[in-house]
Amino acid sequence: MTTTTQTKSDFEQIDHKTCRYICDAVGERLQQSMRPEPSLSSRLQQLVDELDRRENDHH
Repeated sequence: MTTTTQTKSDFEQIDHKTCRYICDAVGERLQQSMRPEPSLSSRLQQLVDELDRRENDHH
């Protein structure tokens, strides 16, 4: 049996709904990992840092 035939028969064992779910999940993860992280304004970054400090001091 050739690799192409083996791959085709393996694919046929997965129903369409499962295949679609897997493709959607992979696509979503790729979009998330490739999405550039928005940079915070300096003021907002200061506020986030302050919040982190306060949470660490509280615990």
